[in-house]
Amino acid sequence: MSGSSPAARLQRLFEGRRLTPTQRRIAHSMVRRAADAPFLSSVELAELAGVSQPSVTRFAVALGFDGYPALRRHLREVAPAETAPGTEDAYNEYQQAVRAEIENLQHLTELLADPAPVERAGRLLAGSRPLPVLGLRAASSQARGFGYFAAKVHPDVRVLDEGGSALLDRIDAVSRAGATALMCFALPRHPREVLDGLAYAQEQGLTVVTVADSAFAPVAKHSDLLIPGAVGTGLAFDTACAPMLLGRVLLEAMCDALPEAQARLEDFDARAAARGLFVE
Repeated sequence: MSGSSPAARLQRLFEGRRLTPTQRRIAHSMVRRAADAPFLSSVELAELAGVSQPSVTRFAVALGFDGYPALRRHLREVAPAETAPGTEDAYNEYQQAVRAEIENLQHLTELLADPAPVERAGRLLAGSRPLPVLGLRAASSQARGFGYFAAKVHPDVRVLDEGGSALLDRIDAVSRAGATALMCFALPRHPREVLDGLAYAQEQGLTVVTVADSAFAPVAKHSDLLIPGAVGTGLAFDTACAPMLLGRVLLEAMCDALPEAQARLEDFDARAAARGLFVE
């Protein structure tokens, strides 16, 4: 990808920003029309993205500008007078999103060079009976996926994937049942009730292990052990390859800390074969 092309510069302007789905739609429209973006009016950009004109104004403010005119002036200042042939991005927006996720996985690889935090998390999760796994809204699929596999090796896994007034009741229940740790998946945008739930879990004496998009995520202050896995922000909705893989890594560490894990897996395989559960 050419680092000096209009699309590349626009992509860098948007990277790492916490934009709403509507704002990302605007950003993607600008990337697709990178050469024209500095010359589009707010009305033209709104029509191009299929959003309202006030949404374009809020988008510019979210990027740190006083309004859309200031954003457009900035784009004109950094835009080259002429784009030389062959300097357009070699990758389209979908490919760029994939490449960004590859970079997130590379960062995770570097993080895991020190296995101590993951190994500690594995011991904490293995030792909790029951093991509550929390994940709301965008993170609910991560919690359910973790819970599905964890239940194959852990004797009592309880997925907490619904918020509301019952969440604290369910945390109460696992605490009374003997839980000592809570596994949490926290992804943007971070629901306030997740923070409330983690704070309450700590009040009940649970050790909170969290997978979040950043070490500085809002849930950090309510986590005893936080392991970050960055999310991709190049599409309208976040992509969470690194958090998902990190969840599988934690499952592996938990299996290592459960002496009966291998026996449980072998028993499951035998029962599955006897029932013809899977099509080979």
